Amino acid sequence: MRILHTSDWHLGQHFMGKSRESEHQAFLDWLIELVKEQHIDALIIAGDIFDTGTPPSYARRLYSRFIVSLQNTPCQQLVVIGGNHDSVATLNESKELLACLNTFVVGGVSKESQDQVLVLKNSQGDPGAVICAIPFVRPRDVLESQAGESGEDKQQALQQAIATHYQAIYTEAEKLAGDQLPIIATGHLTTVGGQLTESVREIYIGTLSAFPVSAFPKAHYIALGHLHRPQIVAKQEHIRYSGSPIPLSFDEAGTDKQVIIVDFKKNELNKIESVMVPVFRPLISLKGSLDSVDLQLATVAGEKHQSELNPWLEIEITTEAYLHDLQSRVEQLILAREELSSFELLRVRRKREKTAASLTVADQESLAELNVEDVFQQRLQQEELTDEQLQQLTSAFQEVLENVFEADKEPPLLAQHDQEDNA
Repeated sequence: MRILHTSDWHLGQHFMGKSRESEHQAFLDWLIELVKEQHIDALIIAGDIFDTGTPPSYARRLYSRFIVSLQNTPCQQLVVIGGNHDSVATLNESKELLACLNTFVVGGVSKESQDQVLVLKNSQGDPGAVICAIPFVRPRDVLESQAGESGEDKQQALQQAIATHYQAIYTEAEKLAGDQLPIIATGHLTTVGGQLTESVREIYIGTLSAFPVSAFPKAHYIALGHLHRPQIVAKQEHIRYSGSPIPLSFDEAGTDKQVIIVDFKKNELNKIESVMVPVFRPLISLKGSLDSVDLQLATVAGEKHQSELNPWLEIEITTEAYLHDLQSRVEQLILAREELSSFELLRVRRKREKTAASLTVADQESLAELNVEDVFQQRLQQEELTDEQLQQLTSAFQEVLENVFEADKEPPLLAQHDQEDNA
């Protein structure tokens, strides 16, 4: 029995004003070919199929077409579980129809444990494994809030409730598996020690930060979703996050993306293999001073990018100086190199070299010695703002100053001296 584990597709993601449709289509086409080549018997998507609960129509089309395309492969079954980004209603609305296409959808926690258990068949049509299809568990699905509970009480109660739900589903799976079939469990949550990225949303706000590995049942393989970096959990090879197939934020750009193929022989786990996903569109993040970034751009310009899609670029400039034309300076650095003509600059950020927030300068210059413009500029330097935001704030500040001085008709310091002389 060969299982392919993937997760966190986030179909329909809107990334800094850009659609990811082309990248997702390229990934799904590649995945269909991989399923054929590797003779996959069953495919598991461990949550966050869509980026929002109301995905755009093109995202729904990608999803539907993939399921139809899967019918022309050796893959006998597709298991889809809901993630925290998914709408239970959206996933479940086509559940009965997709069942006719060998697709088992579990959008949310079911009232009956057996509704989340399925016997998976191999390419010969014989039982090959039993799956505990556990989606993102919302607190309201398994827990009733109690008056007077502390934060720690709520955390412990939710952790125990999720563990109890896992055990109930696992008990149902054991009845079907016996000693003959391996058991696979799924999950969409953060585990203790899991590595997050900036695109990963906090999943249990104010209650449970992470689920302990010891609370999982003793399944032969646990296919997890939610964290976008592929990783082995707590050094236990059989508990894994496949990660997202494409980088969903710039801080994921340097991470190899993968899907996981799991082999079973009879009722035992035989082999786990990570298959690297091609880079369909490079995401490149450069950081440093203007001079440093210029050198980095020269290096990037000399590299060959195999992708058919234009690379996307983020640049973070580290400086203490206020540069009102930062965006245009960066754009000129890119335009100066013909090799970068296909690159799209999505974001320019400014980062201060100093992290301490203080209006007192290094040479002990006091606030009384600063004029109002100096104070404003030093305050701006404590924020990470885009060039456009800096210009807007500066223009608004200048307008306020003009209105103040126009109403006063006299510079504040001069007026103060006159009042002192009259006294």
